[in-house]
Amino acid sequence: MNFPAYRIKIRRITICSTLLVAGIALATTAFKKEEQHTGVNNAASMSEADIKASQEAFMKVYKVFMSPRCMNCHPAGDVPLNGDDNHLHPQGIKRGKDGKGLYALKCTNCHQVENTPGLNMPPGAEEWHLPPADMKMVFEGKTPYELAKQMKDPKQNGGKSLQDLIEHMKTDLVKWGWEPGDGRTTPPMSYTEFYDTFKEWIDTGAALPDKNAR
Repeated sequence: MNFPAYRIKIRRITICSTLLVAGIALATTAFKKEEQHTGVNNAASMSEADIKASQEAFMKVYKVFMSPRCMNCHPAGDVPLNGDDNHLHPQGIKRGKDGKGLYALKCTNCHQVENTPGLNMPPGAEEWHLPPADMKMVFEGKTPYELAKQMKDPKQNGGKSLQDLIEHMKTDLVKWGWEPGDGRTTPPMSYTEFYDTFKEWIDTGAALPDKNAR
């Protein structure tokens, strides 16, 4: 046996194996990083600048989603929330299977297509309802990371694409949050700023905020 040649062959195999392992490790790290930021496995690569801009955009709109005008219709339980203090809706109102109330206690019994005039009178907008029971889309108690991940997951957002989410933000029900009627506060930014910032989150890749972000 030619021992020098044998040693060279072994050395080459060792070097190739080391490079292969290193390559796999780098690819795995990049994959995990991308999945952490995007929440999906096959997302297009995002630049660090886009990731940062996208995360910052979501953190801004997160404050809107946590405001009473949004969160009251996205409760953790099956009872809608009321008021700026997020208390449970009185009168025994429940979500129901379709999100429009249970039995005879339907949302539209009191909530019409526009606000009822007067201080703290029943608010209203087209299609007034909660998310359905099989797709609750809970905002209450969600961290920025959890909410962003849920919001962009079609299995948790009603089958919506990212573009569908943008279109949803144009609906009268969403816009109602900025015209909630007498006695109710509005979200912490204007509707135009909210819409533009939400769209920026989508346009820059819909990156997920850091898991520890609050």
